[in-house]
Amino acid sequence: MAATDFKDYYSILGINKTASPEDIKQAFRKLARKFHPDVNPGNKQAEAKFKEVNEAYEVLSDPDKRKKYDQYGQYWKQVGEGFPGGAGADMGGFDFSQYGSFNDFLNDLFGGAAPGGRKQNYSYRTSTGRPGGSFNHFGFPDAAAGTAQDSEAVISLTFAEAFAGVQKRFNLGNETIDVRIPAGAKTGTRLRVRGKGPVNPMTQQRGDLYLKVELQSHSFFQIEGDNLVCEVLITPDEATLGATIDVPTPDGNVNVKLPAGVRSGQSLRLRGKGWPLAKGGRGDQMVKVAIAPPKDLSSQEREYYEKIRAIRTYNPRSHLVQVKL
Repeated sequence: MAATDFKDYYSILGINKTASPEDIKQAFRKLARKFHPDVNPGNKQAEAKFKEVNEAYEVLSDPDKRKKYDQYGQYWKQVGEGFPGGAGADMGGFDFSQYGSFNDFLNDLFGGAAPGGRKQNYSYRTSTGRPGGSFNHFGFPDAAAGTAQDSEAVISLTFAEAFAGVQKRFNLGNETIDVRIPAGAKTGTRLRVRGKGPVNPMTQQRGDLYLKVELQSHSFFQIEGDNLVCEVLITPDEATLGATIDVPTPDGNVNVKLPAGVRSGQSLRLRGKGWPLAKGGRGDQMVKVAIAPPKDLSSQEREYYEKIRAIRTYNPRSHLVQVKL
């Protein structure tokens, strides 16, 4: 179907896309009575309008047809006949016959070659290149939309790749591009690659490709804002007496001094050891300590813990005697 043949069935019935089945039925009955040939004998325009109204009702009153029409617009019939629409289907000048499915088309458009020849799959969506337009799920513009289209791919990075920056390769149909991901990317970071989006088959304008970063989870580090956050276990004696412990950072292990009497859940700040900042420099690394009592005690350790309990004067719950409803 050529773009000029597209019929807006909602406009024909004078309803909007949120219309209920009952709204559709009422609109059809009203227009059918108005343009029925018996009411307009010999009126060719009314006869053509009556056929148009019937065609619109036939599609919108059928839940399955309406769903395909809403999703694929002018190409809903081709989709219904089986992707890519038959050898002779006119899909806005774009040949889909080389693809077995729509997912094959999208994976070919955005799939990158991974080390060892393994294909990487990225998730993606299409959107308007400028405000006001809209695109169907094929990435083709709906009726009256003539703007370039943008697309978005979600790219998964390890903490190491995102921290230092990395170059990734993407296969865009017959074109291969290398994209440099700058150091400090985080989940939600959106990078624009100009002029590398899909081609609008009607205008031949090419939109932009947006890469949206998702970080894979790390066994030790997490990101909160511009800071790295980690948790380190310490022993009761280290918490009581203070100690110097080794803590991993992106730059390697560093010595961290625990103050005497540090509490479980308390955080210590390592300035400049956090995540790279867009404006330069680094955020901080927050080291959260958690007191971990030993599970297996030697006889001597148990003996000394019992002696400490016998002579201990500190009661962290002494204030609870004042608590009342």
